[in-house]
Amino acid sequence: MNRSCSPICLAITLAIATAPAASAQPASLTVPADRALLIIRVPVADASVKIADYNSKQVGRDRFFHTPELTLGQTYSYPTETLWIENGQGRRASRVATFKAGQSVTIDFTVAEVGEKITPKKAAPKAKERAFLFTYAGKVKDLPPGKEASVWLPSAISGAEQKIKIATQSLPKGYKIGAEKQYGNTMIHFKGIANDAGEIPFEVVYEVRRQEVVTNVAANLTLKPLASDNLTRFLQPDKRVPIDGKPLDLLKDVKLSGDQFQTAKLLYDIVNTHMKYSKVGTGWGQGDSVWACDSKFGNCSDFHSLFISMARGNKIPSKFEMGFPIPPKHGEGVVGGYHCWAWFLPNNKGWVPVDISEANRFPELNNYYFGNLTEDRVRFTTGRDINLEPRQKGPTLNFFIYPYAEVDGQAYPAEKIERRFAYRDLP
Repeated sequence: MNRSCSPICLAITLAIATAPAASAQPASLTVPADRALLIIRVPVADASVKIADYNSKQVGRDRFFHTPELTLGQTYSYPTETLWIENGQGRRASRVATFKAGQSVTIDFTVAEVGEKITPKKAAPKAKERAFLFTYAGKVKDLPPGKEASVWLPSAISGAEQKIKIATQSLPKGYKIGAEKQYGNTMIHFKGIANDAGEIPFEVVYEVRRQEVVTNVAANLTLKPLASDNLTRFLQPDKRVPIDGKPLDLLKDVKLSGDQFQTAKLLYDIVNTHMKYSKVGTGWGQGDSVWACDSKFGNCSDFHSLFISMARGNKIPSKFEMGFPIPPKHGEGVVGGYHCWAWFLPNNKGWVPVDISEANRFPELNNYYFGNLTEDRVRFTTGRDINLEPRQKGPTLNFFIYPYAEVDGQAYPAEKIERRFAYRDLP
């Protein structure tokens, strides 16, 4: 009788024999009488290997696996599959390993079997794109006519997921574009003089070409860290984002995986379950992870601050990004306010995004928002506890997405800075 090991059984009980790549079975990998040894030989050292629903974490041309305990005399079979890149094209091959207890079986994907066809790997769906104009405008108001104010505006910049250029601008003369040193955020700074109405107006219109972010760690489809990424900073606490205490107490009875990607998925689920998206009352919107633990509700900043506390507390580099959401329906209209999301870097394999507050608002997209971001957004800034360029006189900013102004060296009240954001889709 032939028995196929169930995927659940295999994922839970398969024991991995860690060994270096070799052309023959190492002497240390003996075959117990009640188990079998599978040797999977692959075309390239970084090929992925899957046995039933178990994804191997080994590397090298040869991979070694001991099965769970087997019944003597029974014949078993496991489906195996490998994916690799050849001449720039994804390749896929699959075979069934058949064996009995006490046997060593080699599945050699470097040699084609009679009649076997190596099929091209199915191409990932093409990421969606969106082109639009985004208007960032407003005015500093209630100033005495002729009064000077120092004003900073965050600036959208190009990156892997978006291409940005300034279409038009209406700014006071002498404005400058600079970048702060901690995260590399770009910003516009100017000193304006209030007009007869006691106002300093400003407007920047960006042309944005935004691409959907689609990641897949198993397929090595991630955004690779840049040399300029300050990974040490992305493991450290922020003023409102501790990496110990209450946020980590939520995990005290949770067994975390040694795999950082799987750990991050668990953290994503815990935050999504613990929190409810709501902007009722006060206290929300400060990105305070301890407050989020206690309140169990908040907006995007609260959701992602709690996630980042947990991730950094478990040695997973994580970063906070802010921008603006664009309504999914194409056309034109007003954008009400900011949106934010987070990224994590599992085992240095590449940045993976999460948008947990959107997953909470739209449960049908829960799986999507772990590892993907829609094209309906534009990114402006990264990080927390920000000092501006040139350096502001006041304290560091919790985050920087709305205009900031100072008058006579003092922070000007946010309620006296009018904001206006809008979008218009391009053909």
